[in-house]
Amino acid sequence: MGKAGGRVDFEWVYNDQPHTSRRKEILAKYPQIKSLMGPDPQLKWVVSGMVLTQLLACYLVHDLSWKWVIFWAYAFGGCINHSLTLAIHDISHNVAFGNKLAKWNRWFAMWANLPIGVPYSAAFKKYHIDHHRYLGGDQLDVDIPTDTEGWFFYTPARKVLWLFLQPLFYALRPLVVNPKPVGQIEIQNTVVQLTADAIIYYFWGVKPIVYLIAGSILCMGLHPISGHFIAEHYMFMKGHETYSYYGPLNLITFNVGYHMEHHDFPSIPGSKLPLVKKIAAEYYDCLPQHTSWSRVLWDFVFDDSIGPYARIKREYKLSKQE
Repeated sequence: MGKAGGRVDFEWVYNDQPHTSRRKEILAKYPQIKSLMGPDPQLKWVVSGMVLTQLLACYLVHDLSWKWVIFWAYAFGGCINHSLTLAIHDISHNVAFGNKLAKWNRWFAMWANLPIGVPYSAAFKKYHIDHHRYLGGDQLDVDIPTDTEGWFFYTPARKVLWLFLQPLFYALRPLVVNPKPVGQIEIQNTVVQLTADAIIYYFWGVKPIVYLIAGSILCMGLHPISGHFIAEHYMFMKGHETYSYYGPLNLITFNVGYHMEHHDFPSIPGSKLPLVKKIAAEYYDCLPQHTSWSRVLWDFVFDDSIGPYARIKREYKLSKQE
């Protein structure tokens, strides 16, 4: 093996992602699953309640000492913000208002984005579609770490640092791996977000801004909820590139743990993914799954065979139109 017994390259495969064929097979056997596709009427109310909760929290923290601002950012606000990023993940599949009202989904994602503190939703949508279409695709799927990340972050200490810096890598990696032109929707997202930040700063000062942004960074880094970043697609068992988690943290993460089900049926909202597993249980019960996101983080750090290189990659041949 390579350094410290770890991997020295990604796991290259030459077959298609498994979700396409499994989706066709499941739909042929259980056509009723199609009825689960479409918008979730409760999503807009849940998300709005979370946004308003964070607005109230901005008022409550503006007079606190800095140590308590950071404490509540990590212990409370960041958990809500991380959950909102996963709501944005759901909304990116048009499950808030449906495909016929795609623009409403884009604007609602900006509303969900407000407590995160930095513009995020528009760019996420653009790259997340590629993640589904070209799962593991070299130079296409920006969820895959770069070669530099795999080469450098291979010891336990460096992997801890990599986990802590995950928000930075997720923000900068697309600009290196697969840069795309900035569109009008990204500009709108930025203007809306900076305007909201300015209003909060005007009324309550800098502490609420730090509370929001610090919470987003801290809870998307080294935090139990962030175990889902590693659990979803890192190769804990050879040949398997997507894993589900069915534990209690799904209650605050819009069922993102049902990740095999999500990639099989991305147009089904997170709230209905448990029904997919219930209906087609024989397709999922036999597949590898995680039981703890905290254990995922522990294994990622201390298992030499798992690190940024522990991802399946493949090449896609794109047409000129793509």
